[in-house]
Amino acid sequence: MNSVLTVPVGLGDRSYDVMIGDGALEAAAPRLPGIFPRQRAIIVTDRHIAPLHLERVTAVLAGAGIACDPIVMEPGEATKSFAGLEQLVDALLERNIERSEAVIALGGGVIGDLTGFAAAVTKRGVGFVQIPTTLLAQVDSSVGGKTGINTRQGKNFAGAFHQPRLVIADTAFITTLPERERRAGYAEIIKAALIGDATMFDRLDAAGANVLHGAPLARAIADAVAFKAHIVAQDELEHGRRALLNLGHTFAHAFEAEAPRDAIRHGEAVAAGIALAFRYSVARGECPASDADRVETHLRTIGLPWSAATLAHKDWDAGRLVARMRDDKKNQAGEITLILARGIGKAWIDPRIDAAHLVAFLETSLS
Repeated sequence: MNSVLTVPVGLGDRSYDVMIGDGALEAAAPRLPGIFPRQRAIIVTDRHIAPLHLERVTAVLAGAGIACDPIVMEPGEATKSFAGLEQLVDALLERNIERSEAVIALGGGVIGDLTGFAAAVTKRGVGFVQIPTTLLAQVDSSVGGKTGINTRQGKNFAGAFHQPRLVIADTAFITTLPERERRAGYAEIIKAALIGDATMFDRLDAAGANVLHGAPLARAIADAVAFKAHIVAQDELEHGRRALLNLGHTFAHAFEAEAPRDAIRHGEAVAAGIALAFRYSVARGECPASDADRVETHLRTIGLPWSAATLAHKDWDAGRLVARMRDDKKNQAGEITLILARGIGKAWIDPRIDAAHLVAFLETSLS
């Protein structure tokens, strides 16, 4: 077993650890009996993940004296819906889950978000454990307590803040990921560096494409999780500084809403959104063009989109994208909020974006 890194998320009596590395699942085994007092674990996963990882998780739990009761959902964003939530809550209640228990989310962001929200609302709150199986989920959605489902109006518009009891980010899980999914997950790692850690960006940039594998990847995951944990501890409910973690996401969510389903990955949209946030900051005279150039070059080196034009889907309309951005959850008083940058590692929040200027910028960028 390789070295397992532990990153604490400090939230008082709701604090928890994120265990990271190859073998993190086995390293977490001694902690599990205290989380599952009935010596059973209800595991929520999906039809794609179950054949890959359920057997290993079941074996580790059995070694800790815990029986497993799996709930296998359909994969994909369509499951992250009111219908999926109803199906999962009913399944938990049919198993007579108690508030002293925890449910395990074994999968990517869809399973983690859905399971966390179901845990938050079932019997007014049961515990849950995150075992993320994608790089995207390991560095982002599994940490920080954001749970939710999608609605007709957009992504994650129904949800709750509900912190997990433990996060097990075992990098052995992501060895089964296609390279495209691994690259997409990396977008959330680079995002952390660009928000507030220029030294981390230098380290990632020096590693280049090698950062997607082995020990460099585990270190990068731990760095990104530690950065996010620090922000979450300061602003758990996203009233202020935590909004910085949405760098690139306002653009990304608009891309995702406008593109055909599954045409682009979330991380790909985030990468393009990050590049646009930097380039828009340059257009406003707030960021050195050389920093935006470095960001785009790094994304290109990794194999990620580095502009809207390099996304797999290309039929964009600037006005429609900005209309989508008006619905973003960060907005206040009808104004668009964007996370912008004064340089690498110097992100800031602008709550009053000039929509007409943004449309004009996007029209130029999209052409």
